[in-house]
Amino acid sequence: MTDDITQRIRAIIAEQAMLDPDQVTDDSTPADLGIDSLGLVESIFALEEEFDITIPFNANEPDKSDFDISTMGTIIAAVRRLVAEKAG
Repeated sequence: MTDDITQRIRAIIAEQAMLDPDQVTDDSTPADLGIDSLGLVESIFALEEEFDITIPFNANEPDKSDFDISTMGTIIAAVRRLVAEKAG
């Protein structure tokens, strides 16, 4: 059972990857979904806009960001945390 936030994130990522949201699983990596670095940046902008949050991601140094982009599960967890902090 996926909640509203998860569904919205998967829809945004799926649109970027030109896939069906059902193909976006928690263990998918951006590379698995065919999302390159530019697509990832566009996805992050879309997520920020969708949830009115600021994602701490540096595209030039993704390994040094506080935002884990290794899998969809980590992206979803990080966005959920940011949304919860904003609701605070």
